[in-house]
Amino acid sequence: MLHSLYIQNFALIEKVTLDFSKGFTVITGETGSGKSILLGALHLILGDRADYSVIRNKEEKTVVEAVFKILNFDLDAFFSLHELDFNEETIVRREISAQGKSRAFINDTPVQLSVLKELAEKLIHIHSQHHTIDLKNMDFQMELLDVLGDTISLKNEFNILFTAYKTTRLQLNQKEETLKNALLNADYVKFQLDELEKLELMTTNFQEIENELKAIENSEDIKVGFSVLVEQLTDEGGASNALNQLIQVKTKLDKLAGIYPQLDVLTQRFKETYLEFLDIGNEAISNLDDLEVNPAQKELLTGKIDLFNSVLRKHNALNQEELIEIYSSLSTTQLSVEELELEITHIKNTLKLLEVELTQKAEVLHVSRVGKALDIQNQLIDLLMDLKLPHTQIVFDFVKTDKFSVNGFTDMKLLFSPNKGMIPLPIERAASGGELSRVMLAFQYLISAKKQLPTLIFDEIDTGVSGEVAQKIGNILHKMGDYMQIFAITHLPQVAGKGQNHLKVTKSHETEITTTEVLKLSKQERIEEIARLMSGDNINKAALENAKALMN
Repeated sequence: MLHSLYIQNFALIEKVTLDFSKGFTVITGETGSGKSILLGALHLILGDRADYSVIRNKEEKTVVEAVFKILNFDLDAFFSLHELDFNEETIVRREISAQGKSRAFINDTPVQLSVLKELAEKLIHIHSQHHTIDLKNMDFQMELLDVLGDTISLKNEFNILFTAYKTTRLQLNQKEETLKNALLNADYVKFQLDELEKLELMTTNFQEIENELKAIENSEDIKVGFSVLVEQLTDEGGASNALNQLIQVKTKLDKLAGIYPQLDVLTQRFKETYLEFLDIGNEAISNLDDLEVNPAQKELLTGKIDLFNSVLRKHNALNQEELIEIYSSLSTTQLSVEELELEITHIKNTLKLLEVELTQKAEVLHVSRVGKALDIQNQLIDLLMDLKLPHTQIVFDFVKTDKFSVNGFTDMKLLFSPNKGMIPLPIERAASGGELSRVMLAFQYLISAKKQLPTLIFDEIDTGVSGEVAQKIGNILHKMGDYMQIFAITHLPQVAGKGQNHLKVTKSHETEITTTEVLKLSKQERIEEIARLMSGDNINKAALENAKALMN
């Protein structure tokens, strides 16, 4: 339970320390006195984002500190998980400064805001007026049903799987879009690959082909060259060719062998050269014999080179090595298409399995909801009877859809009728503001008992009601205070009279700066405050007696 609250430099509050008791505490005060400021401070404890405009004095920091008694609320695991000291009286503190700094502490240990929020949600809940309006929303209605019907864990299991399903579905859409774009270019990529494959780049040397073709195209000049060598260096050239002259020189040198060493050296060198000339002549004869131009071969080589050069120009490549790199890249592109197709098939199979499992879980969830709904309807009707709605009909109207959502495949409308002979209609169409408040209170009564929340704060849950209905609401809040700590901000004396403790919020203009104060009322002060709620500032004896009567 909330044991105490310290607020410093927050909006109109300069500094206040409040001690709280068990049971039902009412909070009253004139409109504009600052009751919402008190809630704003508590919202900081709940981990809401800091609104730096609430800092009263910009030179000082704003501090909100709450002390909770948490001994019997099974929070040991939370403190152990976050490596925090567990104390029976746990202190939760928020500090904010005008410089934009916000800090959170649990038992004087700095923590992330998310950790503070996680703890606070286990300790306190503020039911504001917009929650009553939320009762018109189907998702909120479903959430209430799941909490009361103990199907919240089934819903969470479904939602974990549903999130995986949506993620997989999104992945499939992205892959299919990528494949679609890839297939738009697939035919052109295949054409380019086929064209490159015809070149046989990995086994053909186009430089050698180009050299061979160049030789064929210049074959006549090459023949002349070989013929000159044959004529001068073989017997085919006649007596006056270079070979015969060399033979003559060789013959003369052979006769002079052994006369002078240096001459013998040169003679030996000449003989080696002579033999090289003989070899050149013979090789020239061989090449000349082989140098026959095959027109078909020339045409074949020309075709290969022309295709090679055409592909070079098309891809803006400089040589065969660059074409090989382009071929490798295009092959990868084609392979990516095939891989995408395989991935898409795999994702589709995964989706089918997820759909089967989702269907099973959604079916279990739907059946569980339908099975629990009747008992919850009856409990709500009993409570609403106590709240002066004796002829109420309230129905959870289920529709099974064929499409998954966060609620499984269950759609639901909360139908309501406050009077005899009226067909139940969707509650947003059938309930007045006061009736909505009472239905919401009935839900909160059942939920608070179910969740065993330590502290619950109602912000004008009695909106739109008065008289005996207000007194009934006060009775229920008092009853709730028997097993949990209840706070209710109210303007109704019938509700205020049922409180076990009473806080009054006032606004003071005694200094140059307006301030808000929160006072804990004594028994006599409570009588006077409840009388003021009935008759205004002019409190008479009858009002005081009525106040006593309301307080029993």
